[in-house]
Amino acid sequence: MSAIKAMILGAVLSAVIALVIGSQGSSGGYLAVHNMRVGDYSLYWSWPLFLAGTGLSWGLMILQPD
Repeated sequence: MSAIKAMILGAVLSAVIALVIGSQGSSGGYLAVHNMRVGDYSLYWSWPLFLAGTGLSWGLMILQPD
């Protein structure tokens, strides 16, 4: 269950940071921000940032006591 919550937080983190970096016209270097088409919409996305954000969120959830 914590992995699913971590993926949601990782997606939010990736969307916010990719929006800021991508709207400035930069690719973010290793972050590899690219413009992705979803149906009629266009959004900025970064898979490396999503994986790093998910790992960070998952690690923080593991450290919290029950």
